[in-house]
Amino acid sequence: MCVCIYIQGTLCAIATLFLPTWIPILLIGYVASLATKLSDTFASEIGKAYGKRTFLITTLKPVPPGTEGAVSLEGTVAGVVGSILMAGAGVGLKLMSLNAVPLVLVAAFVATNVESLLGASLQNERHPWATNEFINFLNTLIGSAVGIALAVSLRVLV
Repeated sequence: MCVCIYIQGTLCAIATLFLPTWIPILLIGYVASLATKLSDTFASEIGKAYGKRTFLITTLKPVPPGTEGAVSLEGTVAGVVGSILMAGAGVGLKLMSLNAVPLVLVAAFVATNVESLLGASLQNERHPWATNEFINFLNTLIGSAVGIALAVSLRVLV
């Protein structure tokens, strides 16, 4: 696994040192990036192992489990469970309040599905630069950004 998938969380953590008034929002971005990664991992692994019917997210046509961009009900539910666990950890560690949990869950869900769209549309021989590591990097970046954007727009703080 590439270390670059943790860059967004690390940047949010470091930014709290320089932007103290943004700490609550940056912590939501931090937890959202980690929730996104856990959601993606749970969705991928559970979906591959237990997904009864997998569909390509761009066409909704059946595809074999493990196909880039494939989604399944089992994988999607597992991804939501993963993001719930990480959001719960964020609350338990007092990184954010219970009010921020829905934002983190939405951010992780959006980012995980966008990652499936990117995988289905970009991970092929025409786009050799779209490696799994790069797509995972974008995944956590999107999760963090959506979490921060929701926190700012809805004025949800710790």
